[in-house]
Amino acid sequence: MKKIIVALTLCLSVAVFAQKSDAPAVAKAAFAKAHPAATKVKWEKEDGNYEVTFVDKGNELSAVYNAKGILKESEHEIKVSELPAAVTAYMKDHYKGITVKGAAKITKADGSINYEAAIKGKDVLFDANGKFIKEAKD
Repeated sequence: MKKIIVALTLCLSVAVFAQKSDAPAVAKAAFAKAHPAATKVKWEKEDGNYEVTFVDKGNELSAVYNAKGILKESEHEIKVSELPAAVTAYMKDHYKGITVKGAAKITKADGSINYEAAIKGKDVLFDANGKFIKEAKD
């Protein structure tokens, strides 16, 4: 009986993982065309879209595609020191004593820019001018 339960659990885990990471062929094709040299490619479903994390030319990146293969946004990791001064000031004022562990520059499909400051368990988002947009769970 124990073996059956373990086998069923394993099968369910594999099925959930496959659902979680499977992206439509059209999204994968659009990604492959945009980033033919990408390595360490990992897909994950996110809010009805598909996020792919990968390494390209030594940079850690991610991109979000919809089910039709249309790029919604791309994200490029940056150094925390590269965040705009307004973002740094906001973080110091509103998150006193909390260390920013990571940062990213997000480019939306329309070309607009956002910045992300990652802290423990949260991402804090800003517009291109460093104005606070929202806080999201990590």
